[in-house]
Amino acid sequence: MAAFIQQLANGVMLGSIYALVAAGVALIFGVLHIPQFALGAQAMLGAYLVFTLSVSMSLNYWIALAAAAVIMAVFGAVAHRVVFDPIRNAPSINAFISAFGLVLVLESGAQIIWGSSYKRVPSPLGGETITILGASLTAQRLLIIVVALIIVLALHTTIRRTTLGSTIRAVAQNPTGAAVVGINPRAVATLTMAIGSAVAATAGGLIAPISSVFPSLGAFLIIKAFVITILGGMGSFTGAIAGGFIFGIVEALGAGYVSVEYKDAFGFVILVLVLAMRPQGLFGATK
Repeated sequence: MAAFIQQLANGVMLGSIYALVAAGVALIFGVLHIPQFALGAQAMLGAYLVFTLSVSMSLNYWIALAAAAVIMAVFGAVAHRVVFDPIRNAPSINAFISAFGLVLVLESGAQIIWGSSYKRVPSPLGGETITILGASLTAQRLLIIVVALIIVLALHTTIRRTTLGSTIRAVAQNPTGAAVVGINPRAVATLTMAIGSAVAATAGGLIAPISSVFPSLGAFLIIKAFVITILGGMGSFTGAIAGGFIFGIVEALGAGYVSVEYKDAFGFVILVLVLAMRPQGLFGATK
């Protein structure tokens, strides 16, 4: 039983990170209809910023994490205005190519600035271990779960129960109708990109203390984030969150009870099974 709890806890931790990045992907796709592949690279930059601010500049980890989120939010807003907004009326393939190009630019830039060697960020909680129902978790892993859940719940509440959330959903459902009633779709799109970028940077900053930081760190995150977005339903914010935790738990249990070598395949098997029975994903296209 303790082994099961251990794998389940690992799965929830993984799912927390996956849910954060996938939520950003779903939010941006739902509003802008842009496959923002660069969110993985932005998560990587968030990790590097936390490294620079907390290690090189000796700032408190939490201040570094918050600063990284703000910096990447500004970057996301600028990237939307410079890269994506000018092609908003172009064929969708243009946005796809632009997002992919942005990934290459960010990864190359990270390698130029920080080099290709692996970086480590010390955990703000040290190596303390906490035992829950027989399962041992480092304090940092538990911290990831708690912080990720707080962010996800805050985002979900904002989207569902605030005026800002209603505005975002209105633009996602009908940009023209939203403009008619006085909403600025371009401003909302810019804000959405900023929120998604900040969430991705936070995810990168959270995993930095338990994983080495390197230029291609975001590659595996964004691949899984898009798979999770499809699993939950393209554009579904709720589906992205649920899909992230499902994916993480399935991956951890598969690694623990079947094979570590094939752990990355188990989530894809679930995706195939779900889409075979429900092609629109678990939550369809709801927001």
